[in-house]
Amino acid sequence: MSKQLRTKLKRVGMVAVAIIIGIIGLSEIPIRLANAESCPDLRIIFARGSGGERWTDQNYLEFRRTLEEKLATVSLNYEFIDLDYPAVGIGLDNLNVALGAYFGAGETYEFGDSVNTGVDNLTNLINGASCPQTKYVLGGYSQGAMVISKALNSLKPERIIYAATFGDPKIYLPEGAGIIPAACRNENLSDYRMYVPDCQAYKGLLGAFMPYEPEAFTNKIGTWCNRRDIFCSSHLSITNHVNYISDGLYEDASRVMFNKITTHFGLENHISSPHDTAILIDSTGSMTSMIEDFKAEALRLAKETLNSGGRVALYDYRDLDDPYEAVEHCSFETCTLEVFERELAKIETDGGGDEYESLLSSSIKMMTNLNWKYGATKSLVVLTDAGFLAPDRDGVTLKDVTELSKRIDPVNFYIITSERAADEYAELADETDGLVVTNFDELHLLTDFILGRYDSLPRVEETDNVLEHPSLEIMNSELISDNAVRIVFTTDAEKTLVVLNEQILGTTTERDITIAEIDGEDNQIILVPISGDYRGEGVLVNFSKPTGFGLGGANEMVIPKAPNTGRK
Repeated sequence: MSKQLRTKLKRVGMVAVAIIIGIIGLSEIPIRLANAESCPDLRIIFARGSGGERWTDQNYLEFRRTLEEKLATVSLNYEFIDLDYPAVGIGLDNLNVALGAYFGAGETYEFGDSVNTGVDNLTNLINGASCPQTKYVLGGYSQGAMVISKALNSLKPERIIYAATFGDPKIYLPEGAGIIPAACRNENLSDYRMYVPDCQAYKGLLGAFMPYEPEAFTNKIGTWCNRRDIFCSSHLSITNHVNYISDGLYEDASRVMFNKITTHFGLENHISSPHDTAILIDSTGSMTSMIEDFKAEALRLAKETLNSGGRVALYDYRDLDDPYEAVEHCSFETCTLEVFERELAKIETDGGGDEYESLLSSSIKMMTNLNWKYGATKSLVVLTDAGFLAPDRDGVTLKDVTELSKRIDPVNFYIITSERAADEYAELADETDGLVVTNFDELHLLTDFILGRYDSLPRVEETDNVLEHPSLEIMNSELISDNAVRIVFTTDAEKTLVVLNEQILGTTTERDITIAEIDGEDNQIILVPISGDYRGEGVLVNFSKPTGFGLGGANEMVIPKAPNTGRK
């Protein structure tokens, strides 16, 4: 076995590991068990979002469904728990996309109390003496994500296998800071960043828990933030915040969690992600002696891909000098096993002239024409005995191919070729995280490797179109009565979102605001600048007042010492 293939195979082995509505009334429903004993091997706890009804909340049910269908393939005692906590609602009916409505000023502590109750209940459940050998997997959506991420420092890390958060209003991604964030260049990504397409996502709408991944939980945390989710991205979409089910993010996370579970318990993982496998065969005359071997392995790869619920496509290509552009025999939509086998038999070798074939242009055509499935593991398998021409037709370069591959997901290139041509393909394979195989006896191992690969959704979407977000600077703030604070600020934003103690009050176009009906001793106000479809980083003002306070030296106000520009 080649060293490169062994390295890749080893890596696979290591890997094969709201806003809703209303305020709820809790009903006590017994914990629902699945193949569980009194002390199960595993407990899976979910903290639902704002307003979610315990046991019937759709996010809880989808989280459970996607993971339970995978757990059914292994022998393990487990139980699901929908965390008992208020999950107080904050009124979706009163909040539009423009964040124009005002509400909640008289109930500023209800949301925070709900989160803290969830943290206490989760901590007691996990750290208690009951079932000390039981391990835990955690998940939380929106307000529930805050419960999970806030509780981490209180939990015993040895009892936690994995914790997943979805749409966390307290997300923290330092790679999203600055005018040109590192994340937009796919650099310095946080280990826990599992799916956050917005490369400018930095802190959540309600601030950030820092560090988001405590040291004791390294490699045990993962966060999912939908593309334009108002609570965790730099955008303002409520639709994206409530679409974690329809956009398949619980399904994506379930594969990550199941890998963690099977690895921890030493179980075999037979669950793979959906596969899109495109096969591109060199049909020039020099391939005559080996074409049948290539066809046999292509057919095996197609069968196993289709049997696992994936999709296949088939193209062939030739020399640049041949009057023959890449031919589509069947696409992801048309390639049944019967069609694939029939079209494969039609491919005949012919033509050719110089050493180099028209691979680059053919790859561009194939990747562009095919309808790749969002979230699928994407592979382009090339069967050839020769190198490629660069530049190719219409000036297509290797860089053009690798950049298109990355924009799609990426599409990983696997090249099966002769020993003499292998070095020419090394860069293409490396740039697309693929592989070059030269020993034809290892073709079956390559097929096993491709099918055994697990990919999540893309961690981040790179972009050169980075926009400078609005900023805000506090000029002055003061307590003006026993229950009101005045804040004066400047901003280049169209409007400002006002948050008091994690409760959204609404938006304003004013630069001089007074917030009344303040209760309690310790308070936090966050002002978030908003322009168009983007929000800037919120500015935090802390203030406190002792019991029975009056205006004077006993009152304390802490404001930022420098403008908040989003720059490092």
